[in-house]
Parts: sequence; C-alpha cells; structure tokens
Amino acid sequence: MRLAFIHAEKASYPIAVLCRLLGVSRQGYYASLKRATSPRVEQDHQLREQLRALHAQSRGTYGSPRLHAALRQAGHRVGKRRVERALRSMGLRARMPRRWLLTTRADGRHSVAANTLNRDFTETKPNTKWVTDISYIWTDEGWTYIAVILDLYSRAVVGWALDSSLSTRLPLEALTMAVRRRRPHSGLLHHSDRGCQYTSEEYRRELQELGINVSMSRKGNCWDNAVAESFFATLKNELIYTRSWQTRLQLRTTVFEYIEVFYNRQRLHSAIGYRSPASFENEFNQPLAA
Repeated sequence: MRLAFIHAEKASYPIAVLCRLLGVSRQGYYASLKRATSPRVEQDHQLREQLRALHAQSRGTYGSPRLHAALRQAGHRVGKRRVERALRSMGLRARMPRRWLLTTRADGRHSVAANTLNRDFTETKPNTKWVTDISYIWTDEGWTYIAVILDLYSRAVVGWALDSSLSTRLPLEALTMAVRRRRPHSGLLHHSDRGCQYTSEEYRRELQELGINVSMSRKGNCWDNAVAESFFATLKNELIYTRSWQTRLQLRTTVFEYIEVFYNRQRLHSAIGYRSPASFENEFNQPLAA
C-alpha cells in the first residue's frame, strides 16, 4: 500500500520525501518498480485516479458517500471502506459546513398559516409540495439576499432570485420563476417560515390567485423548514464560502451556474438515492411519455 501511494503521488512530491515520510527506503521503492505490479496495486492506483477526477468534477464538494455512489453509477464495483481508505490516503474530503444566521423576521401585524406540511418532506410526484426560504450573501457592494423555492419530490431548485433588498419583491420573483417553469396545478402546498415577506398581504394574495395552499413553520422552529435551510447550508459551503465576491453581477452569474448547471443537473443528492434532481425527475416523466 505504501509503495502504491508513493507511485501515485510521485508527480506531486519528491520521491525522497515520500519515502522518508512513509518509512520506505528509496532502494526498496526503485526495486519494487522492477517487479511486476500486482493486480491489487494497479487497481488501487486506478481507483485513486478515478476518485481524484470525480472529486474535481464535484468541485471538491463530495465526500465518501457521494463518491462511492458516483463510482457505482459509472459501473465500478467497489466497497465503501475501500473508497474511504483511498480518500484518506490522498487527503481528499468534502467541505465542512459553517454555521449561519437567521435572516427573515416575523411581523406581528400579519396573519400566519398553520404548519400543514408538518415536517413531511417526502412526496411521490413533482409540483405537489414546494418549500421556500431567504438567506444572505456578502459582497464588496454590500449584502445580497437570495430566495429559493425547492420541489420536495426531487429537491430541485424550481425558482430563485437575488436582490439587494429584503422586500417582498425578492420571494415574489422566485415564485414567478417557479410558476412559469413548472405550471403547477391548483392545490400545490407552499411552505415557508413566518418571515414578513411570506406573511405579507402582497405575497399571500399572489398565492391565493394561483390556487396555492399555504403552510408555515411554527414560531422559532427551523426544523419545520429543514430542506430549504439545508439547501442554503449546501450553497454556502460548496460555493459562497470558497471565495470573496466583488460585485453582485459576479455573484449572480456564479449562482446561476451553480444552481442551473451543477446543483439541478449534476450534483448527487442523498435524499433521492444519490441521483441529480434532473435525472430523478426524468425517471418519473419517462413512463408518462411512453
């Protein structure tokens, strides 16, 4: 294993340094090169190359569960522990999330809806349950706020918007995008927290006109909207915290690419069997098109 690791990493580090760190003599290493490479050593080398490529394709965001799933989907039969050992030997790991703060605030003058969703985050078909939330991102031009709407069936982001203001216009833009894209039937359940943007007369009136039913989290209970909050934790960990943002235009362009290209179409999601939201929905739509 040590000789295979030296062979795999010799392009990145001096052989003398690798041998010293692993307690292998240089003579022993060079002698091993003259011997026939065992099938196991060759397989380990190929596995590391595959993992390195998949980790890079995931933008450094995948840990062992998603990398193992990606290998299986590519037709490679390999155990979880072997993947974990290979990742440890290469020093590869997923980015760890940071803590973040609550942004939306309630307005006591607005009426609120009951928690109809009641933490039932499962669904058997698209456009039946949507969850939404608002978060914030710092740029050199000041705070930028983002609203997203996710479909609980596939965890796809169906609508999103960025703005420099926390007004009701922000979630309304996300809602407009979601409705235009998905054209949901009357009776869709829309769940949010009790932020004043969502309890406002303007937003509630728009939902009523669209025939959308309203559900809201209980007071001060973030777990009632855990899927939306989890998305923001993922977005910030995998994108926002990886760099600084000079302008809102730069942020908008990069967020667009992350959501529309990577998150919706490529990123493997654990809640849907390590498939991307787009591929998961395609599986649902195929029998309907037949």
